[in-house]
Amino acid sequence: MSADVKSDNQPYDDINVTPMLDLAYVLLVVFIILTTASVQGVKVNSPVTQAANNLAKPQTRAITITADGGVFLDAYPVDMDQLRNSLAQYKSANPNLPVVLKADAAAQYGKVMEVLEVAKKLDITEIGFVTKRATAE
Repeated sequence: MSADVKSDNQPYDDINVTPMLDLAYVLLVVFIILTTASVQGVKVNSPVTQAANNLAKPQTRAITITADGGVFLDAYPVDMDQLRNSLAQYKSANPNLPVVLKADAAAQYGKVMEVLEVAKKLDITEIGFVTKRATAE
């Protein structure tokens, strides 16, 4: 019995450093993530106002014209009267209403002109056109 007790109390010849290296790698990864996350923005002290919830937020509306001539406002199918009425409501809420027009390349030119006429009659001047970038050949 006394021989077994002596062998249990013998000092170790080597130290297993694998857990210590794992911890060092985890700390390194955490440090890298926290450092890059804190650099992403500039801190400012925003002003406080009572009317913060009443301020109009600019919301871009998307008008899509499909190849078969279908017109969609955002994701909802509309006809020209519905488009005119909806855009008029959005225009009354936001006088600088931005609109993005996305037409299929095979869409009829007349349908695109109808949509542009509706926008012109409502005095919508912030109109963007969605296109694809041409690939270099």
